[in-house]
Amino acid sequence: MPRIAATVRSRAPHPSAPDSSFAKQLRDTLNAVPGYAWYSTSSGALTFANKWAADYGGLPADHPLRLGIETGASWDWHIAFLHPDDHDETRNVWSKCLETGCTSEVTFRVMSGKGEYRWFISRAEPLRAPDGTILFWIGINLDIEERVRAEQALRKSEAELRQILDLTPQFIAVCGPNRERIYANRVALDYLGVTLSEWFDNRPSPDGHPEIHQDDAARLLASWEQASVNDVPFEVEARIRGRDGHYRWFLARFSPVQDEKGHKLRWYCACTDIEDRKRQEDRLLQENAALRAEISQSSMTDEIIGSSESLRKVLAEVAKVARTDSTVLILGETGSGKELIARAVHRRSGRAACPFVGVNCAAIPTSLIASELFGHEKGAFTGATQRRLGRFEAANGGTIFLDEVGDLPADIQIALLRVLQEREIERVGGDKPVHIDVRVLAATHRDLEKLVNEGNFRQDLYYRLNVVPVTVPPLRERSADIPMLVEYFIARFSKRVGKRFNAIDRQTMELLRAYSWPGNVRELQNVIERAVTLSESEDFRVDAAWLTRRPRALFDGKAALEGELLTHEKSAIESALGHCQGRVSGPGGAASRLGMRASTLESRIRRFGIDKYKFKSK
Repeated sequence: MPRIAATVRSRAPHPSAPDSSFAKQLRDTLNAVPGYAWYSTSSGALTFANKWAADYGGLPADHPLRLGIETGASWDWHIAFLHPDDHDETRNVWSKCLETGCTSEVTFRVMSGKGEYRWFISRAEPLRAPDGTILFWIGINLDIEERVRAEQALRKSEAELRQILDLTPQFIAVCGPNRERIYANRVALDYLGVTLSEWFDNRPSPDGHPEIHQDDAARLLASWEQASVNDVPFEVEARIRGRDGHYRWFLARFSPVQDEKGHKLRWYCACTDIEDRKRQEDRLLQENAALRAEISQSSMTDEIIGSSESLRKVLAEVAKVARTDSTVLILGETGSGKELIARAVHRRSGRAACPFVGVNCAAIPTSLIASELFGHEKGAFTGATQRRLGRFEAANGGTIFLDEVGDLPADIQIALLRVLQEREIERVGGDKPVHIDVRVLAATHRDLEKLVNEGNFRQDLYYRLNVVPVTVPPLRERSADIPMLVEYFIARFSKRVGKRFNAIDRQTMELLRAYSWPGNVRELQNVIERAVTLSESEDFRVDAAWLTRRPRALFDGKAALEGELLTHEKSAIESALGHCQGRVSGPGGAASRLGMRASTLESRIRRFGIDKYKFKSK
């Protein structure tokens, strides 16, 4: 083409005939091009097609296009060679090209001499005279059939892949190497309630993802950043907000995709709905908690030790009341064994095969009592991301034991009264009653009649609870049981610490029987454990300094946490923590050693100001 341009510049002809020397030189040049080439007049009429193009079109040797003979055809007559679906676009591009005199490019399908079509990309350049006048339009057509077929196959594969992903019951998302959003399948978009473009626009911020629960967003981003360091797959559980504004739990699995050089190209994410699994886990946790409460030994073992007249009288009452479904109010001082009596009632009842759920009403924060007892619906309050069953529903079919019922706030007293009257509960945030079949056992160390007179406890609730009252005698009123209890606790704690005693020191037994035991059986248990832990002799002894005798009249629960009991309990807790190296919970923890719940022990540790960390091994 440079040689032709030089000729044009030197002669500056305006060829008026197809057989001019310039036109012939142009035809010879284009015939030498190993590709599909052509030229047209300045008006745009196709005048010449080189050998490659003519052979492809199956043009005879004397065809005017092979010879470059102008036929006076219109500027768009050659469009008839193209596929009908490409006529309009080609005509528009070619007309604008002629109008503006600018280079053009267009793709179309050209029919071969065999009647078949192939894809070409055509580029036309104007060949101008020195004065800028267009002499010819020179064109090159490149065969792109294979490329187009590959692109079509790729688009078809992509369409099929998208269809498959849209039918996948998981959320599928594709992100770039820097977490920019690229694709989300139909299932994900329908759940979120957005279009793909809206999902693109709703991009993550440095603070988190807009669809992810705020409590999970930071954990997700931290996991993603850590995985990005080495480009490794990772998975994380998170709550995703749906179009209805509610959250559901999903397990999100992220996998990086790299090119052959190891450069990260994409992050693929598949999210599986695990909301039902989470609910089941929550239900199992509650059932396990109820089971642990069933078998836990919060103050002593599940066996009621003793043969005194006062204890036999209580056990006789238990045997009678256990056969009914009557509500029982168990009265007694702190540490006297009210929960053991409640468990005995349950074990001997027709509900023994069903759950026994114990609730310490005094240990639950006021703001959480309603939710803890009756459960709550999703969205009932901040943090209520899913429905949660309460203790009453966990005990359905069995027995619920409400310890320290005298500490319930007024609004919960009203709700409890409805449970006793209607056998229905209503979850926090719910609007439908839930029928339950639960036997209620209640206990308190407080004087409920006095609380009623003071206006701090509902009279109607008191009557509902006090159907069958059972009073547990304090240990000082059944001193005949002390030797049996002492022997039992010595055997129990000796086995734990791997010690063995030949006998019980006579003075020790007299001291234990003479002491008033303001903390009742629980205090005795703690003293025995302390002595077993610290003793180095073959005979069991208790230091007399641990027990300060003093006359007693009435001893209420508040006094039980004062004076000697505080000293004894603190010493026993410190001894257990020292033996367990500061560990509170678990099979080898101090709570198990002391026979109480871990949460109760943690509360006592805080109350006594004990530094549990100083007992940890160095």
